[in-house]
Amino acid sequence: MKDSAKGLIVTTAGVLLVVPDALFVRLIDAGALTIAFWRLFLAGFFLGLGILALHGTAPFRAVLKTGRYGLIHMAGVGASGVLFIQAVALTSVANVVFIIASLPIFAAIYSRVFLAEPISLRMLLTMASVLVGLAVIAFGSGETENASLAGDALALAVSALFAAALTAARRVKHVSMVPSVAMGYVAAALVLLPFAAPFSVPPDQVPLVLCHGGFILGSSVLLAIGPRYITSAEVGLLVLLESALAPLLAWAVVGENPGRYAIAGGAIVIGALLVSNIAMLRNQQKHRADSAPS
Repeated sequence: MKDSAKGLIVTTAGVLLVVPDALFVRLIDAGALTIAFWRLFLAGFFLGLGILALHGTAPFRAVLKTGRYGLIHMAGVGASGVLFIQAVALTSVANVVFIIASLPIFAAIYSRVFLAEPISLRMLLTMASVLVGLAVIAFGSGETENASLAGDALALAVSALFAAALTAARRVKHVSMVPSVAMGYVAAALVLLPFAAPFSVPPDQVPLVLCHGGFILGSSVLLAIGPRYITSAEVGLLVLLESALAPLLAWAVVGENPGRYAIAGGAIVIGALLVSNIAMLRNQQKHRADSAPS
């Protein structure tokens, strides 16, 4: 199998595993902090255990040697994991996933500020379009069932924090940050422990909790492997699947209507990112074709 095909299959599988994430929050009968604790602890513990079994402590030591960049990455993935659950508890699934889709905008801003990378005209136009979409979503939060501006703000914080984590990872891209995900998840779970009630989960809900952690574990592994074989533009296109499918899944299973404003704003956000990523992919393909030996 060619690397590109392998990357597409693995990344698509990783995206599909994360689609039910918000739905699990709706289905599990427990407090938001308790759900966040188990989600982070199970995924982080077993991911870390797998790394230790396969590679020993070397990958963890490599992450710690990156200093503040590794710490920023751990803090970003851990905190965003907690706030994601809180956001879903406070606002609609559609609002959360559409707002988090703005992550590339934050990543572009951080890359400009901290990595001195220029922001292209394409990205500026994308930013403007995404801001319009986010404004439409926020405007409708007062009218849409299960939606609130507080939850929307937390979803925006998730996007900003995870983008910071990705920017830090790019600064030390010679080091695999998969062990950092495991450490960040477990650290966040331990911070949550005094505020959560892990053993308050009803026995009949335990399978859901285990499935939730398993889905996040599988997604974390696959989304760490897939981008090694395909471009960032291709990854960006595939990740948009989650934004499109998660609200539909919540609507089908628990009857959570996204509302017209979330649909309209989400269409603007996803449409802008879709066009932007397709344009980036075409530019990359054209550049490769022009640089190929004749």
